[in-house]
Amino acid sequence: MVFGTALIGLGLAVILLDIYWAHPESPWLRVLSLRLLPRWLRALVLGGIGFLVLSLAVVGINRTLLAPYIRPGRSLVEAVSRHRRLRRGPRVVAIGGGTGLSTLLRGLKKHTGNLTAIVSVADDGGSSGRLRKSLGLPPPGDIRACLAALSADEDLLTQLFQYRFRSGEELTGHSFGNLFIAALAGVTGSFEEGVLEAGRVLGIQGQVVPSTASHIQLAADKTLSSNGGAVRIEGESNIPALPGQIRRVQIEPNDAQAYPPAIQAILAADMIVIGPGSLYTSIIPNLLIRDLADAIKVSRAYKVFVCNIATQPGETDRLDCCQHLAAIQSHIGSVLVDTVVANDQLDVEMPDGFVAVDPALEKSYPVPIYTEDLVDRAHPARHDPDMLADVLIALLEERTGPLDWAEEFALEESRDLTTDTLI
Repeated sequence: MVFGTALIGLGLAVILLDIYWAHPESPWLRVLSLRLLPRWLRALVLGGIGFLVLSLAVVGINRTLLAPYIRPGRSLVEAVSRHRRLRRGPRVVAIGGGTGLSTLLRGLKKHTGNLTAIVSVADDGGSSGRLRKSLGLPPPGDIRACLAALSADEDLLTQLFQYRFRSGEELTGHSFGNLFIAALAGVTGSFEEGVLEAGRVLGIQGQVVPSTASHIQLAADKTLSSNGGAVRIEGESNIPALPGQIRRVQIEPNDAQAYPPAIQAILAADMIVIGPGSLYTSIIPNLLIRDLADAIKVSRAYKVFVCNIATQPGETDRLDCCQHLAAIQSHIGSVLVDTVVANDQLDVEMPDGFVAVDPALEKSYPVPIYTEDLVDRAHPARHDPDMLADVLIALLEERTGPLDWAEEFALEESRDLTTDTLI
């Protein structure tokens, strides 16, 4: 650009010199050519003015290009700095579903833009269940919530994405985001492409992918509290409806294949976070996909299980944190994680039907457990997204240390090579 600008300046100088020599005594030309000044000072003045104009032009171009990313009250420098910092952040994979996963993502997106949410597709209730039955699509509900959580700013567009119709014979109960994803799936030809395009519309930081592209159903063996007998319950939405203790859950078909981008994200991750979320209906169904569980086992990432703040009625009643981890281990056959993160603030008034999960520090855990006050005071049954994200990033940096520019670029090629080799 500088070389081209210099050539244009030389071309104009040739024309101006012809005019100047043709009218050497013109007073206007004497003033405009700065003839009253020494030649070195004329060169300095003209060069300085040119540099100033060029700088203003470059700043104007940058402001125009960055306008979609600049928010009121945030300077251009701050926007660029934040974008570069998030782009260099650790690669984090979050596995789960429901409100817990979207809460986690809402906090993590402030630390890194390299996020991948792997979401369960076993949901069969509400708007997602209706679309699943009528259109044959995987349930979009949890995916929609994660897309909204990862959006750059949860402004009007995101609120529209989360809007749920309250009237209309066919629309009542449907979320606009679910319908939008279903429409994009029809336009693009696949559900996965529809989710990708929805993420581009919202300008999300990271990506949201289903755990599998297969249509899976969730079934559970449950001991009823009334007579102690065991029953088989089919359908994710039906499992918490009956009181009792869940013995085991399984997916049908049990040989469902993992979605390839989910495997790639796990193998390339710096950190894998399992949970928070519904233990038996959101977290374990993802881990029952064999390819997904195997990828987590061989991944070199730092693996963390985040225990829920409160028990879920009909699903994890009276279970402490150690029993949450044991349930995962009994289904998968091994401990997948390196650390457990749990809340230790139990003196919080919970909503009706919810009980704070005891970290049970007196029990013997197969892996280290880290406890902290993680309760969201506005929603006591949920994690505070910022506090949870701060704890996870601090644990990761304590284990690996913060990466600088040189380390990040040096690891880039080796990480990609490792991913291709493992795949």
